Amino acid sequence: MVEIKSDAAMDAMREAGRVVARALAAVRAAAVPGVRPVELDELARGVIEEAGAKPAFLHYRPSFAPTPFPAVICVSVNDAIVHGIPGRSPLRKGDLVSVDCGAVLDGWTGDSAISFTVGPGRPEDLRLVAAGERCLAAGIAAAVPGARIGDIAHAIGREGRAAGYGIPDGFGGHGIGRRMHEDPDVPNEGRPGRGMRLRHGMVLAIEPMLLAGGRDDYRHDPDGWTLRTTDGSRATHSEHTVAITDAGPRVLTLP
Repeated sequence: MVEIKSDAAMDAMREAGRVVARALAAVRAAAVPGVRPVELDELARGVIEEAGAKPAFLHYRPSFAPTPFPAVICVSVNDAIVHGIPGRSPLRKGDLVSVDCGAVLDGWTGDSAISFTVGPGRPEDLRLVAAGERCLAAGIAAAVPGARIGDIAHAIGREGRAAGYGIPDGFGGHGIGRRMHEDPDVPNEGRPGRGMRLRHGMVLAIEPMLLAGGRDDYRHDPDGWTLRTTDGSRATHSEHTVAITDAGPRVLTLP
C-alpha cells in the first residue's frame, strides 16, 4: 500500500534528507587515497548522530539478506554496484566509489547516494558517473503528478541505454517514508504510460545504477550483500529522495 504524505510530513522528510546530504558531503570530502571505508563509515555515523538522527542502514535486514547490514553507509568500490560493506582496504587514487546513506529523523527517513572518483578519475569513469547523474535527473524530471511509475523507469533506462551502459536486473528505487523501503517499486527501465499513477504526496527514492561493461547481470559476494559486475567493469549509483508535488518534483536530499 502506498502512503500519501501530508505537506508537513514532506517537510519533516526534508529535514531527514538534509542530514543525509551532510553525511554524504563529509564522506566525499574525506575520501582521499589511503583512507579506509570503515573510517568513512565512522565519519557518517558521527554526522548523523550529531544531528539527533539515527542511521537507517545499520542492522537493516531485508528478505534477501543472510545477515543484518553491519554499517551506517554502503561503500561500493570499482566493480561493486551497490550494498558494499565498508572494509579496511585503503582507497587508492583513481578508485570509483559509490556511497549510499540513509538517516531517520523524528520518525521520517531520507535516502541518497553519490558516486565519485578518488582524486582525478579516468575519463571513462567520469563519463560513467556523469551518465548516472543524467539518469537521475531524467527520472526526477518525470516524477510529476499524472505521470506513471513507468515514465520514471523509461526516462532512466532511455538515458542509460543511450550511453551504452548496463542496468542491473531487478534493482531500482522504492517508496520511502516512515520506513526506508515502502511501496511502490521504481524500476530503472520500463515502458512509459505503465504502472501506478503519480500524485501529490507520494515520496520515492529514485536510484539509477549503471554498469560500464554494458551487461545487466551481476553476482553477490560471499557476504550476501555486495553486488558486483560479472565482467569486472566498474559501476555507478546515484540516488535522491523525491516528493511528488503539484508544484513539481521536490528533491528532499539536497544539502
